[in-house]
Amino acid sequence: MAKSISYINQVLHEREKVETIEALSKNLNPLTEEEIASLDHEGYNASADVNATQDRLNFLKNKDKGTEAISAFTTDIDSEKLKGNIENFVGMAQIPIGLAGPLYINGKDARGDFYIPLATTEGALIASYNRGMKACRLSGGITSVCLVEGVQRSPFFKFKNIGEVGMFIKWIHDNTENIKNVVSETSRFARLNEVNSNIEGNSVIVTFEFYTGDAAGQNMVTICTDRICRYIFKNFEIRPVEWYIESNYSGDKKATALSFSNVRGKKVAAEITLPKKIVAEVLKTTPRQIEKYWISSTLAVTQSGSIGAQGHVANGLTALFIACGQDVACISESSVGVTRMQVTDTGDLYVALTLPSLIVGTVGGGTNLPTQKECLEMIDCHGVGKARKFAEVCCAVALAGELSIAAAMSVDHFTTAHEKLGRK
Repeated sequence: MAKSISYINQVLHEREKVETIEALSKNLNPLTEEEIASLDHEGYNASADVNATQDRLNFLKNKDKGTEAISAFTTDIDSEKLKGNIENFVGMAQIPIGLAGPLYINGKDARGDFYIPLATTEGALIASYNRGMKACRLSGGITSVCLVEGVQRSPFFKFKNIGEVGMFIKWIHDNTENIKNVVSETSRFARLNEVNSNIEGNSVIVTFEFYTGDAAGQNMVTICTDRICRYIFKNFEIRPVEWYIESNYSGDKKATALSFSNVRGKKVAAEITLPKKIVAEVLKTTPRQIEKYWISSTLAVTQSGSIGAQGHVANGLTALFIACGQDVACISESSVGVTRMQVTDTGDLYVALTLPSLIVGTVGGGTNLPTQKECLEMIDCHGVGKARKFAEVCCAVALAGELSIAAAMSVDHFTTAHEKLGRK
């Protein structure tokens, strides 16, 4: 997950325009016991009873959260409004949305309580995430920080020989500033961060990494890269024998080693320390039991050849992606990550999760469809200036799910929970 020192310095410089690192560090501290006690502990009805659905909708209404589109269950859709989202439209796939939380987050951009909409057909999933969120809230909240950002497009170029490849790479290096100008002229939001090359014989993959603002950015980087290539062909004296806008190297919609070692989308890290008392009362286990299970599960997942080491990050992220209008196929790279659980010197439980390739956006794509917009607005993550906040929410949600499943596994509650909640 390494990035160059110059790039990190650039990120820190941008952040310190808004807030010093010292102030940020202070703000990321978990809540004190007094602050936890002062939180609003009003709960919504978690019952599966039919009447409880209206109770939950009323609860959200009282919290000024709109649910008109979510609760409409309508098939009366204006297909004109779906242009740009789907072709050959015939109807809607109605996936039930449940409510989890409140989840308390101490983030750089996401701070406070969040009621999380999750769209899923898997029984026991929301109950599990809800339990993890409760334990985290009573422990002072999850610290979640969006660290760096970048979306790549990696075109392929083939020349007659390796000498021409060398001249090509040198030309790109010498004209980087001109290429950045091409990007700024193509998009109001995109910014070229880095250019890297991977030479193989008489071919080369050039990876252009962009900052994409509040959009997930796949279409944006495709268009910008196309304009860059056209500029290159117009000005570089040697025409490639063949070229393709994407070499299949960038990691788009797939889990790769690069998804793990580089940022793709947004790299987010989250952590929390749970007092052993909360672990016992809410999760019905102990920090030591959870740590022992996690060591064993990490050993096992490593033997499986998994990229990264985590439990079920894809579960919560997929449910959140569907609810909030994200490109669900991007769960392939977004769920790559590392979860760590260990007992502290005081006997409490430290949990950390890092997601290096979280592809999310709060503008464009499916974010303006009625129910998806409503779900994003429910967590105040719709529109311009909200993408980093949403990324921090995503990582915190995933951490809560990692904690809950590890707790269940550590004391053999996993099967009984699914027998109770996951079967008709």
